[in-house]
Amino acid sequence: MDRSAYDDVTGGCHCGGVRFKARLVDGLNTARRCTCSLCAKRGAIAVSARVDDFAIELGAELLTLYQFNTMVAEHWFCSVCGIYTHHRRRSKPTEYGINVACIDGLSPFDFDAVVVNDGQTHPNDRPPGTDGVAGVLRYEPR
Repeated sequence: MDRSAYDDVTGGCHCGGVRFKARLVDGLNTARRCTCSLCAKRGAIAVSARVDDFAIELGAELLTLYQFNTMVAEHWFCSVCGIYTHHRRRSKPTEYGINVACIDGLSPFDFDAVVVNDGQTHPNDRPPGTDGVAGVLRYEPR
């Protein structure tokens, strides 16, 4: 898959009640997973878009906000189907992480390998010189 071919994307939740459009920061090259307590449970792959380059086109009233711990990150879900569509990142609040599975024409299984970030240790708390990468998640079709 050519990860740089995706700049402008559209997408939405499972039921179609929420629709969005976005311009990605660097195509799909920002694809990542995370080991924080929430990401570990939801298992999504996210890509990045600047806050100003992301717009809800339909169903803003259906979105439900979930926050925990420091209450800085904002995790948005469709209140009808429960699908996580996007989140504002604590580590970089000028960007949204967008659920790849919600982008039209993409699937998490389109990625051979995805970087997994150390979400247990916030970037501000990491020792100098560490990159924050916990590992790589691989998908190999049979």
